[in-house]
Amino acid sequence: MREEKILEILEDWNFWKRKLDTGVERREYLERAKTFLETDMVLAIMGIRRAGKSFIMRQVAKDLIANGMSPNETVIVNFEDSRFTDRSVHVLDQIFETYLQYLDPEHKPCILLDEIHLIDNWERWVRTTNELDKAKVIVSGSNAQLLSGELATVLTGRHLDLFVFPVCFEEFLRFRSLEINDKLDMIHKKIDIKRLLREYFEFGGFPQVVLSKKKKEILVSYFDDILNKDVIRRYNIRKIDELIYLAKFYLTNISSPVTFTSLEKVLNITADTIETFSSYLKNAFLIFFISKFSFSVKNQQKAPRKVYSIDVGLSNAVGFRFSKNIGKIAENIVAVELKRKQSRNLLTEIYYWKDYQQNEVDFVIKEGLKIRGLVQVCWDISSVETRKRETRALLKASKELKCNNLLIITGEYEDEEKVGNKKILYTPLWKWLLIDKIY
Repeated sequence: MREEKILEILEDWNFWKRKLDTGVERREYLERAKTFLETDMVLAIMGIRRAGKSFIMRQVAKDLIANGMSPNETVIVNFEDSRFTDRSVHVLDQIFETYLQYLDPEHKPCILLDEIHLIDNWERWVRTTNELDKAKVIVSGSNAQLLSGELATVLTGRHLDLFVFPVCFEEFLRFRSLEINDKLDMIHKKIDIKRLLREYFEFGGFPQVVLSKKKKEILVSYFDDILNKDVIRRYNIRKIDELIYLAKFYLTNISSPVTFTSLEKVLNITADTIETFSSYLKNAFLIFFISKFSFSVKNQQKAPRKVYSIDVGLSNAVGFRFSKNIGKIAENIVAVELKRKQSRNLLTEIYYWKDYQQNEVDFVIKEGLKIRGLVQVCWDISSVETRKRETRALLKASKELKCNNLLIITGEYEDEEKVGNKKILYTPLWKWLLIDKIY
């Protein structure tokens, strides 16, 4: 590429001569990125397409500038810009050399490479640049395989990972100009919080969707984009109809147990194809699975896994909706929040529990060798039979797993119940989603 063309593209994406829109600040991700930047490692930002990775990169660059770095010492490169026609690794050398020549940074720059996986063999370039201390390097990608295979080998022990999710409920409220600073705030604004929770249930937390009026249309286009760019093109899929059918099936059946062999009969797609396509959808961060807890790895692998969507808005927009199951949506929201917490503590593991009598606990939180918590999600706990079923399962799991931290997340009900020597806490979902953000 010509140097003039490279500069023209870079000027559109950088703070060198103008201010850029950085969106609503994603505080948690920004603070974690700043901590990572204090190390000598490559920072890898990953997550589903349109979750806000590009804006977080801009926010990082803006923060560096606000804290004394010259704008000329940051360089953002967005490889989804169609003007980058060369996808070979040599374009990275061209970009960096052109930048150094024309911007002439006084100190070591920070280079932010957005959607870097679009460049062939980029991994060794990043490693060399990092090892020679030529620049602080941040990369981003919309596929979990960004840091698997070749890169895992090339950058072993040299990268830190930051997983970006669609906005959590606390962020969602800020996006909608409702700031919750403390417990008193939470009580005073309870009506507004619960009203906005209904919107969160329907449309989820993709940043642009939260801020837009054409929510469903955007969600449908996101689904198409994710499948086309992060699955179909990436893996050269030929059975496109089967892939779309499977993806929509998963988004319809969130919070439900599945096995590949059982799906083979339902969908009339081979189990091998379902397994392969499921791994692709998982790598694109569209869905994730939670395994059944068992002390036997073999039993764990044989048992059905529960499938969840990374965002309930996608499920509502493109799933085959026969009736709205608010309990399943609530469970999915809790699952995503637990995955978000897990991304901050890699010792955490999440399972569900079920015994031979079909007693089931939605979430088992394990940290290291210890079970830290058991969580049920029951939107309507008013029925005596429902309450008995939920508490019976919790108490049985508590005894088997030796865990006394018992929680039932509800729609409205809030209480504390003693059963023998155990205590069960009932907490409304809206409060649980905010509680560790403000305390």
